[in-house]
Amino acid sequence: MSKSKEKKAGKRLTKHVLVDKLNGFFSLRPDEVFSLKAISAALHLTTHPLKRMCFDILEEMVSDAFLKRISSNEYQLNTQGAVMTGIFQRKSNGKNVFIPEDGGEPIMIAERNSAHALNNDKVKIGFFARRRNHTPEGEVIEILQRADATFVGTLKIDKYYAFLLTENRTLANDIFIPKGKLKGGQNGDKAIAKIIDWPEDAKNPIGQVIDVLGKTGENNAEMHAILAEYGLPYVYPAAVEKAAEKLTREITQQDITEREDFRNVTTFTIDPKDAKDFDDALSIRKLASGSWEVGVHIADVTHYVKESTIIDKEAYKRATSVYLVDRTVPMLPESLCNVLCSLRPNEEKLTFSVIFVMNDKAEVLHHRIVHTIIKSDRRFCYEEAQEIIETGKGDYAEEVLELNKLARILRKNRMANGAIDFQRVEMKFDINEEGKPIGVYFKESKEANQLIEEFMLLANRTVAESVGKASHAKKAKVFPYRIHDVPEMSKLEDLNTFINKFGYKIRTSGSKGEVAKSLNRLMSDVRNKKEQELIETVTLRTMQKARYSVYNIGHYGLAFDFYTHFTSPIRRYPDMMVHRLLTRYLGGGRTVSADKYEELCEHCSDMEQIAANAERDSIKYKMVEYMSERIGQVYDGTISGVTEWGIYVEIDENKCEGMVPVHCLSDDYYVFDDKNYCLVGRRHKNKYSLGDAVKIKVVRADLVKKQLDFDLVNDEKSLMAPAAL
Repeated sequence: MSKSKEKKAGKRLTKHVLVDKLNGFFSLRPDEVFSLKAISAALHLTTHPLKRMCFDILEEMVSDAFLKRISSNEYQLNTQGAVMTGIFQRKSNGKNVFIPEDGGEPIMIAERNSAHALNNDKVKIGFFARRRNHTPEGEVIEILQRADATFVGTLKIDKYYAFLLTENRTLANDIFIPKGKLKGGQNGDKAIAKIIDWPEDAKNPIGQVIDVLGKTGENNAEMHAILAEYGLPYVYPAAVEKAAEKLTREITQQDITEREDFRNVTTFTIDPKDAKDFDDALSIRKLASGSWEVGVHIADVTHYVKESTIIDKEAYKRATSVYLVDRTVPMLPESLCNVLCSLRPNEEKLTFSVIFVMNDKAEVLHHRIVHTIIKSDRRFCYEEAQEIIETGKGDYAEEVLELNKLARILRKNRMANGAIDFQRVEMKFDINEEGKPIGVYFKESKEANQLIEEFMLLANRTVAESVGKASHAKKAKVFPYRIHDVPEMSKLEDLNTFINKFGYKIRTSGSKGEVAKSLNRLMSDVRNKKEQELIETVTLRTMQKARYSVYNIGHYGLAFDFYTHFTSPIRRYPDMMVHRLLTRYLGGGRTVSADKYEELCEHCSDMEQIAANAERDSIKYKMVEYMSERIGQVYDGTISGVTEWGIYVEIDENKCEGMVPVHCLSDDYYVFDDKNYCLVGRRHKNKYSLGDAVKIKVVRADLVKKQLDFDLVNDEKSLMAPAAL
């Protein structure tokens, strides 16, 4: 072929035509690997522009998962997972996804291709290889295992039929309930239902009521509904409670002989005023050497709760106590957590302890980890201990003040080593006997809280180091750690961009310690400034989530190379795991299976997150309930969140948060700028940015959705703000 003819041919071979050629080429050779050179030769691509266009298309096909890259310039048809197994995740907006069990990228499943699979069902799908400009899609071809899913809602019962009007975020459809499957439920009752069938041609699944919680709007019914929505238990199994009550309360002479005796050493607990489960106590005495012996004594739960017993299985299933606004849903039966194991004053208790010998500079000269017996002399609440710290007067003032002096030094050293100092103010509700919120107050961490925190951190770190810091000749034994990864650089850069608007800056690169110290400087610089809470919130969002794992990477936020959870076995299952393994290893026992304990850790991390979500929902519910009596009132607020669908505003006075929907910003068409946390008007360029001060009116309180709706009032940026019309 002459050069002129070749050029004409090159012009005729458009990108669209070449895409079709490449599709056909690879589809006919699904098992073969081809280099760019071989593809160019096979398709007669002899000019540089054609080869360049071919390379660009191949890269797009790799990005679209139609091809997979074998090496830097070799490609093969992506046939992996033509049929795949994994977990189906249902979304109420119809944008369902499939999560492959091999950990691959999520795949979209349109509602028409879902075969009525439910959230977390194990399914088999057919995978349609993604084509250019299309997201990957699949079709459910078999439901392998139904998730044990239940749905919470309100019963609507008519003469001939009944429905459960669902509140679940993963199911857009209400559930049809046959009249014989109502389990005594009445119209307007809050209930839990299970789907028993979903015929192929039916819009609504068919279900049966498995429990009636009470009337919608009643406090108990609503709190139980929040727990049930997350699959959390709201009653304790009678068989487990019975087993707990049968446990012996007697402390035998053998128990005492096998333990170090601290019954005559000054010991006390410091906890919230409404606490009943006292996990930890502190003892202190001065030694002849002039040093201080400080004991961190933790309830010896695993002395009573043996592995694989009915109590242990229930504790593992729950993995954590859940703290809703008006109640605690305990991990252990109340006879254990509030009586037998709780370190109540003037009662002899079995404990697992870390005993420190410290000098006046809070340097640990040596420590030991031992089983002990204690007798607490006094139960302090934080407010009582704080008063002693501030006035120097009260019961055991000398001991409290000495512990606080040591804790101050520990804290100062920890911060100097790069620990990140988040001092968050916590919103709390005053609740009356009916569970109704009648007021809001704010809980701040003071020195009494920090005293306990520092000694618990020291004990947790020491326990982790005792197992994790193996000698060079030995491999560390398997152990559950509390780990916290470094923030992603991209998130740090976004944070830096945001805080620049307020005149602050942080390091986004460098060593872990350097970045942490710059974050600490930021926390210090914003303290008592009007933007403090906002910047602290955005900084917190930048952080990774802490979790449990046997694979230690250290704890970034605390600046510890080794950290675990040892100090709260009454309310956290990982602490029970740590107690058992520590006892085993101190007795010379062999290491355990890493795979088994990693699985336990993953379960505990998952349950911790679920519990946190339920706790947040209970706060949201009470927030909406509290503000429902304040419809029409006007408040000063601060923009606390910005999304494409609206702006979230936190009321300055009480920290209740609601949303101004974007369609209410009627003076312009607003576009979401995710990099700068703002909505920008297309015509007038008005901005609503994170941290802006605004005035709002409360217009709606939706208890079902746990959502407050606000309007903007007298906003300088918008003459047509709805509330001003």
